[in-house]
Amino acid sequence: MEKTNFIWMNNNLINWDEAKIHVLTHSLHYGSAVFEGIRCYKTVKGAAVFRLNDHIKRMFKSSNSLRMKIPYTEELLSEAVVKTIKANNLSECYIRPIAYYGYGVMGLNPSNAPVDVSIAVWPWDSYLGDKPSKVMTSSYIRVHPDSTNVKAKISGHYVNSIIANLEAKEKGFDEALLLDYADHVAEGPGENIFIIKDHVIYTPEIGSILPGITRKTIIRLAKDLGYDVVKTELELIDVLDADEVLFCGTAAEVHPITQVDDVVINNGQVGEVTSILKNLYSDVVHGRTNEYNFWLTHI
Repeated sequence: MEKTNFIWMNNNLINWDEAKIHVLTHSLHYGSAVFEGIRCYKTVKGAAVFRLNDHIKRMFKSSNSLRMKIPYTEELLSEAVVKTIKANNLSECYIRPIAYYGYGVMGLNPSNAPVDVSIAVWPWDSYLGDKPSKVMTSSYIRVHPDSTNVKAKISGHYVNSIIANLEAKEKGFDEALLLDYADHVAEGPGENIFIIKDHVIYTPEIGSILPGITRKTIIRLAKDLGYDVVKTELELIDVLDADEVLFCGTAAEVHPITQVDDVVINNGQVGEVTSILKNLYSDVVHGRTNEYNFWLTHI
């Protein structure tokens, strides 16, 4: 990770090396935090954050699952993101706002713990790199939707993602693919999935997946391009039999998959539809398409 100069903590800009928490911080022990991943891009009109308000709004919705009352408004946190990017003099960066139960109580009930909020920014390339990935079906399933609120971006959920990712890396794959409790395709550890078959685009319906903001973006862009987009239950065989497969997410952006388990997808080549969506997404986030500039918050 490339260190920057300042981190926003509880409405103050703190030097990177001084942005610290107590070892008995509640969220460190119990995963009682909510967070977002956001990106700022260099555009033709300067630096701009992609779908900032949508991300901040989702963080507040996630906090409701933990009965967490964030002590700032959505507007203030959006302004704090911009302020932190400016303070670090960055034209492109990854943005990590996090709200967490802090130091004050131990035990599972966090009601009397303070709620702290931090925003860190740093340069970060695409999470899965520039080359297409090969993924494996994880032996672990996605968190059951009746065991927690899977629509919320809660830190504790990501233990599920960590162990799936570690398993995939240990077996020589780039990333994992998780199924849900009913053996339907869910998502990657930190990415939503799309498949393309006969130029129709399919993605798992809401239920066991995080309803990703990048996922919503891709659905909108694909429909605007004239593609049929179907939200449905997908079996693993649907993925293995697909013409194209891709992951998407703020960190991963639009990322092609050319192998699932021992099955090579599209002869190991990036597919036509994937390329079109990837290129359009890049144009949108870099402000090269006026039609979608309403998603950009300029710094």
